[in-house]
Amino acid sequence: MNELFSLLGIEAWKPALTALVLPPVPLLLLILVGARLILPRRGLGWLLVLIGTLGIWLSACNGAGALLTQFMLRPPPALSADAIARLKSDVKARQPLTIVVLGGGRDMFAPEYGRSTLRPRSLERLHYGVWLARETGATLGFSGGVGWGDKSGPSEAEVAAYVAVKDFGLALKWTEGDSRDTRENAIRTVALLKQAGVTRAVLVTHAWHMPRALRLFEAAAGGAIEFIAAPIALAPLSRGGAVDWIPSAEGFERVRLVLREGLARLAGD
Repeated sequence: MNELFSLLGIEAWKPALTALVLPPVPLLLLILVGARLILPRRGLGWLLVLIGTLGIWLSACNGAGALLTQFMLRPPPALSADAIARLKSDVKARQPLTIVVLGGGRDMFAPEYGRSTLRPRSLERLHYGVWLARETGATLGFSGGVGWGDKSGPSEAEVAAYVAVKDFGLALKWTEGDSRDTRENAIRTVALLKQAGVTRAVLVTHAWHMPRALRLFEAAAGGAIEFIAAPIALAPLSRGGAVDWIPSAEGFERVRLVLREGLARLAGD
């Protein structure tokens, strides 16, 4: 799909096109079509309206997000204490190991800071990457440029390098600031790691993003680098019971994230 966008010269349209095929836009269109059909075909029209309304309701429920996550994505578990201890031993034995943090967005200008800053998802990933680097002694790097829908400005990797030193007191060992999406994260980061002679790397990103990211990084490496999944944000959002099926902002965001990952998989990303 990326190749098709490049061929048509519409790479910058990816964020807008993605937003148009995710809830609530298709469901709203379904309701409008149903409303138009109520007079000539009453039964079909009401059926489409009900399906669209139910779809909008479910697309904002934590319960639906949890089910979709398990059935569509099946993210790997968090790194265990034993796994972290083994990584620490490997670093002490001077086995080459680095931590790769994937970017999740940056604001070109944040008035409260007077400069560019990381968006919450990027900050969460960097926070865990820094913690993991201190726990294991592995080097830390960050991959992220300027996304397709973003304006020009400092790359996400440049912002992350500043935040890592200023806020966490740990300098990044390397940065990759030219990628615009996960596929390019993988291709460009793998090239850097191969050049540095790295054969094992810990991949840090959100749990819902990890299956696709891990697949793309392993494909880019072609077996030359072993990637170890270190997902974050695995704590369940669901509270149990009827409240999970009441629409909420959290539920809406979770459902959209899962559906976006599924759409990217279907598109070959």
